[in-house]
Formats: sequence, C-alpha cells, structure tokens
Amino acid sequence: MNNYFNLQDGEEQKEKVLANVQSSIVFSGSNVWVLACAIVIASVGLNVNSTAVVIGAMLISPLMAPIVGAGFALAMFDFKLLRKSLKNLLVSTLVGLLFSSLYFFLTPFKEAQSEILARTAPNIYDVLIAFFGGLVGVIAVTRVEKGNPIPGVAIATALMPPLCTAGYGLATGNFSFFGGALFLYTINCVFICIATYLIAKYLKYPSVGFVDAKREKKVRNWITAITVLMIVPSLFFAYKFIQEQRFKEKVTEYVQKEFETKNNTIVYQKTRYSATAQRTIELAFLNRKFTAKEIADENKKLAALGLPNTRLIIRQDSAFLADASTKKIANNEIDNNFSKVIADLNASVERYSFKTDNLFNETKAIFPELTSISLAKQEVFIKKDSSQIIPIALYQSENELSKDRQATLSDWLKAKLKIDTVEIYRRP
Repeated sequence: MNNYFNLQDGEEQKEKVLANVQSSIVFSGSNVWVLACAIVIASVGLNVNSTAVVIGAMLISPLMAPIVGAGFALAMFDFKLLRKSLKNLLVSTLVGLLFSSLYFFLTPFKEAQSEILARTAPNIYDVLIAFFGGLVGVIAVTRVEKGNPIPGVAIATALMPPLCTAGYGLATGNFSFFGGALFLYTINCVFICIATYLIAKYLKYPSVGFVDAKREKKVRNWITAITVLMIVPSLFFAYKFIQEQRFKEKVTEYVQKEFETKNNTIVYQKTRYSATAQRTIELAFLNRKFTAKEIADENKKLAALGLPNTRLIIRQDSAFLADASTKKIANNEIDNNFSKVIADLNASVERYSFKTDNLFNETKAIFPELTSISLAKQEVFIKKDSSQIIPIALYQSENELSKDRQATLSDWLKAKLKIDTVEIYRRP
C-alpha cells in the first residue's frame, strides 16, 4: 500500500519547488495583465451565461499561486513568505474586485444569470471541492513531471468566478450576492491553503529557522480556528440547500400526481421556498376551474404529503390565464413551429425555383436577340395522385427563335443550371 500512495516517488527537489512558488506569487508586470484579462473574460462569461467562457477564464487565472505560497509558508513557518503571499493575494483580490465591478457597472446587461446565481450560496460541497482540488494542485506542483492536473485544478477550485460575482454584487448594490460570493472565494482560498499545508508537512518540507513547540501549536490553533469558521457556515448553507431541494422534489411529485396524471394542462407554475416563512405553490390551469372548497381540500393534503407550512394558490382570473397561456405556447412551441415553417418554405423555394444570379446578362451575351428570359419549375400532374416537376424557360424576342437557336439555348441552360431537361417557350 505504501508503494501505491508514496508521494516521494517522482517528487521534484524541494529547493526547485520553493523557488518556483516564490517566483510565481508576485503580482506585477505580466501577472497583473494576465489577471486583469482573466477577470474581464470571466465577467463577460458570467454576464452572458456562457460556461465555456468562464472555464477559459479559470484556466488563465494566476490567482492560485499566492494561496499555494501561503500554504508552504505555514508548513515551513516561513513568516516572511507568508506575509509576501498574503500581500499578493490581497492585491490580486482587490484588482479582481475593481475590474469586475467596473465591467458590471458599465455593461447594459445587469440581470443575474444562472452562472452568477450558482456562486452566491456556498455550502459544504464547495469546501470539499476546494480542499481536494487544492490537494491535487499542490501534489502536481511538487512533481518533476507536472502532468495535466493543473488545468483541472484551476477549473475545479474556481477562484475567478466567485470573485467576479462579488464584483457584480458591488456594481449592482446587491450585497447579499457580494457576501455570498466573497464567502465562496474565501472558502476556496482557505482550503487550498490548508491542503497545501498538509501536503508540505507530509513531504517534510524543512522549517525556516528554529521553531519552538509553543509557536508551532499557535499556528496549528489558528489553522483549526479558521477551518471551523469556514466549515460551520458551510454546513448550515448545505443543510438549507438540501432542504430546499427536497421541498422542490416533493412539489414536483405532488403536482405530477394530483394534476398532470389527470390530464390537467398547467400553463403557469411558481414555487417559493423559505426556511422560516410560509412556502407557496402557485399554479394556473388551461381549462380547469376549481371551487373554493376544492382549493381548501388540496391545501389540507399538503402537510400529509410532506409539504408542511405550504400554501397552494390557484390563479383563475382570465387576464392572467391568457397571458400565461400565451407565454407557455411561446416558450414551448413557437420555436419548433417557426423552424418548421422556415424549413418548409425553404424546401418549397428550392423545389420550384433556380438560382439565377446574373443569368439574363450571360444569356443576353450569347443570345442578343432576347429581350427577357424567365425560369421556373412547373409541377405537372400526370394522374390523379402523381405529378412531376418540369423545368420551363420562357423567353421574349421580336421574332421566334429558330429550332437550331432553341436547341442551342436549351443545351446552354442545361449546362448552366445543371439539369437534364428544359422546355423552352416564347412568351408573346
């Protein structure tokens, strides 16, 4: 088992690892430019709700370096390196908040998309992601062959998006978003740092100078205290998240069982969850009307179905139903119908017409006696239930073309239009 889990195998020289860590934590020159560009890219991705753009910003972000530096500094009791790492982390954080706030202040689109909302309520799962992502990151840093984990760590720990979401909260004055996103960013920083500390200790990176037991214990106590401060709120948020998900699952089950399986068309549904206040399920139906007694009976069922402190509201006013029905049709059907109509029209155009760009000018050059020419595909019905498409050319000229000239015109049109046959007629 020791052979399988031996981290000393393939380990880089400690002096080289520390030299790389120390050189990468400084934010000046190119690092600042890269960070600023990554912040703008991440902000654009959050703004337009593009996961791919957000991932791209994570990959080029240099934010992880000072956090890893702080982890090594704590493990080695190198307080000079710790101060340097924390200073550069603070600088990079402020730069991130500045550029992201500026972007969201200037952009005309300020609606919170799902990519932003996903980073405003951290929980214990984010702690686990940050910790194990940090473990992978520092293991990769200490290898001779760096391999491919670093890009994956940059995506998994996701330092950039919560920082930019905090900037969004500042720019829009939404301080609940700002607080939630900044807490998620802090979780990521702290647990990447702790993961680095543990691996550096495991690999026995040497202490800088003499450290007495009392000072070492103090450092460990600080790490423990910070860990608890991060984990306790995360557990609380995780509990709230799980409770909300369970509530939504039960609502879906209730609506499906009581209404959808009975062929009732729902045109509007909205669920409001609250941990303290009354929760609501709001529904509107296309063609079913409920009496006050029926609504009261449905409300009585909710507690027995695992939905306590919940009220069912059924919207039945005509104006609301008309609006909701229109929106449902628009959302679910118009895209498909519109695409089908466009496809049918395109098929008809292709079936009954030719691409005739510059056709008259070319024809006129060969047949100067023509004053006009038109082309079409004519559907000719042969029997009651069968037909065929015949290409037809109509020309105008002072005198009718001779048979030889008509044959030449026919051959030229077949070559030009890439068709097997064409019928030619003079239009009076």
